[in-house]
Amino acid sequence: MAFGELLADSGDRSAADAVIDVAAERARTLGTRTRHYFNSAGAGLASSGVMSGMIDHLRKEEQGGAYEAAALVADDLNAIYVHAAQLLGCDTDEISLHDAATTGLRVVFDALRLGAGDTVIAPRSSYVSQALRLLTLEKVDGVTLRIIENAPDGTVDLVDLEAALIAAPGAVISAVHVPTSSGLVEPVAEIGVLAQRHGAVYVLDATQSVGQIDIDVRAIGCDVLVATGRKFLRGPRGTAFNYVRRGFLETLKPWAPDVRGSEWSGETEWVTPVAARSLETWEAAIAGRIGLGLAIREALERGMPATESFIAEGAARLRAAFAEIDGVTVVDPPAATAGIVTFTVDGMHARDVSKELRARRIDTIAIPASHAQWDLGARGIDAVVRASVHVYNDQSDFDAFIDAVTDIAETQRGAAA
Repeated sequence: MAFGELLADSGDRSAADAVIDVAAERARTLGTRTRHYFNSAGAGLASSGVMSGMIDHLRKEEQGGAYEAAALVADDLNAIYVHAAQLLGCDTDEISLHDAATTGLRVVFDALRLGAGDTVIAPRSSYVSQALRLLTLEKVDGVTLRIIENAPDGTVDLVDLEAALIAAPGAVISAVHVPTSSGLVEPVAEIGVLAQRHGAVYVLDATQSVGQIDIDVRAIGCDVLVATGRKFLRGPRGTAFNYVRRGFLETLKPWAPDVRGSEWSGETEWVTPVAARSLETWEAAIAGRIGLGLAIREALERGMPATESFIAEGAARLRAAFAEIDGVTVVDPPAATAGIVTFTVDGMHARDVSKELRARRIDTIAIPASHAQWDLGARGIDAVVRASVHVYNDQSDFDAFIDAVTDIAETQRGAAA
């Protein structure tokens, strides 16, 4: 089915297509009225409902105090755990809330208490913040770090991964679902099978997949999944959440117990219940939490299978169109099926392409190799233009984007002639 048909009001649409009402999504997303927005992988456009909920809570804090305002929305805050669990396919007590996905990863790796004799295995698709953390564990704490090579399609080589797991029983796998540097989708369920087979700890960075791909943590088989609110979930910045498998929780030793998840029961004793919330801290921006909860509810109401299909189809359209433009190279690997598209324009730095697009009211972002050295750096690519599709992108967005890239490439060819 052509992408235009996905946007059309046709009685012959599939159920997934029928669920995504692009006009309605645009109507409740003010940012679509003046721009062609293709940067959801950076920060998705929040709906009016999400923004109103946050502003309303800030007014409550202004009028009655922050603690008092939080007490008024206690039920809404508890509902975030319920809805996040529904989104990921887990139980409520396996959800913890954080201020960033980096924080979510940090508290888990801190609680693993890794040191000399331990091994962490990571793919080339790792994000800069986690890669730097792993390199620090290697250099400072004596942890063995093993980087797994890619298969021909760009995904992690499962044969190489299994060999690494056999060589290091009980290793920690620091995996990625979708990277920052391309639309690659890693074989996360297959990684889960190998992790269980060899007794490995499986931590999954899903910051670029939650909100655009239908997630089932039980089917994936991970011990931990880390997500952010600001990207494809279309929530506010400063929000994130973890799934931590209940049985795995019992093995963790939080590095810095906090009053949020532990009780100081005596002079030198404290009690930490076995729940993911034991990884949280007391302090939080409650307005942001309210926005996160509303964004998760909207994602559930819209339907993740339909959302995934729509976004993947839109990204596929961009890849196909850009591949036909003289002087434009799509640099996504063959296994790229997610809503992120990366490309370059001959003779122009990615940041200049993105800047020119922004001048035409088209929002993308340039991703430098310094954000993905194990991927872009290893491929000899200094930077890429990254575009990301969401349910509020309509036909006019795609037409404007494709026309602009065509024009930029033609102008560059003329200047180079």
